[in-house]
Amino acid sequence: MSYNTSLNNPAAVLHANAENFEDLALQVFLYQYGQNSLYRDYCDALHVNATDVKLLHQIPFLPVSFFKTHKVMTGATENAALIFESSGTTGETPSRHYVADEAIYESSLLHGFEQFYGDPAEYTILALLPSYLERQNASLVYMAKTLMAASGHADNGFYINEWDKLNEVLSRLEKNKQKVLLLGVTFALLDFAVAFPMRLSSTIVMETGGMKGRREELTRAEVHAILKKQWRLNEVHSEYGMTELLSQAYATADGIFKCTNTMRVFVRDINDPLEVMETGTGGINIIDLANVYSCSFIATEDIGNIAADGSFEVLGRMDHSALRGCSLMAM
Repeated sequence: MSYNTSLNNPAAVLHANAENFEDLALQVFLYQYGQNSLYRDYCDALHVNATDVKLLHQIPFLPVSFFKTHKVMTGATENAALIFESSGTTGETPSRHYVADEAIYESSLLHGFEQFYGDPAEYTILALLPSYLERQNASLVYMAKTLMAASGHADNGFYINEWDKLNEVLSRLEKNKQKVLLLGVTFALLDFAVAFPMRLSSTIVMETGGMKGRREELTRAEVHAILKKQWRLNEVHSEYGMTELLSQAYATADGIFKCTNTMRVFVRDINDPLEVMETGTGGINIIDLANVYSCSFIATEDIGNIAADGSFEVLGRMDHSALRGCSLMAM
């Protein structure tokens, strides 16, 4: 039986909204069940009849660990335009995300950013991403490059440890009241903030998580408190994403994330992973419609809490999960 006729235009996922999300997700599910043999085998192993799936919580969520052991792609093509690779830890197999169509990812990223922050052209993008810049195929670096291209500002740039230069550029932009997005891995933002305290009134500071053993683990609240004090900020923003996803969630305050239009989160019972809920605490499951050529239904190794309005907190990692570069403890 063929299941791919329900999704004649995969790029339609870019037009997801609150009203059509469920219909699009069910179409994507049938498409991926029909065109992704790995995902179909997984669903069949769970004895899920694809034609019986009528609600989002009935869709099987593929464990994210499959991205370490398999090439997760949907459709006839086996060619990847991009390959994103996780940092992992020494001796650990990294996740690899084979991206068939970079245009869908870039459009999803920019639409999502605009949903929360407006036109990227209004911002200078400064990315403090040591450890990510030092290796190839980091999705976070590609994300920053895409935002910089859409921004077009002459002062856009990546930084590893050039703190004096970053301080000079940031101070000049602040003096000119230029809107800035300072996107950074957590340990680097903390080190830079301690070395260069200042008042940032035109800058959004967005942490992406990640200590990578460079500092003692801190809760998100502790990290934000330090950054607020050093830079006299009202709020610190956060981004939630991972190698295996093409959509993001953003928190504009207190680590409370909201999804972009192509993404929705659920929680699964820790003891019964097939028990999926729209609210409460458990393992985080994600529907990522931008992953149309990969797998849009991912069971992560993060633990979270989802509120009644769909916003969520990331509470930490499951005990059996290896710490990865994008982890940030919250409790």
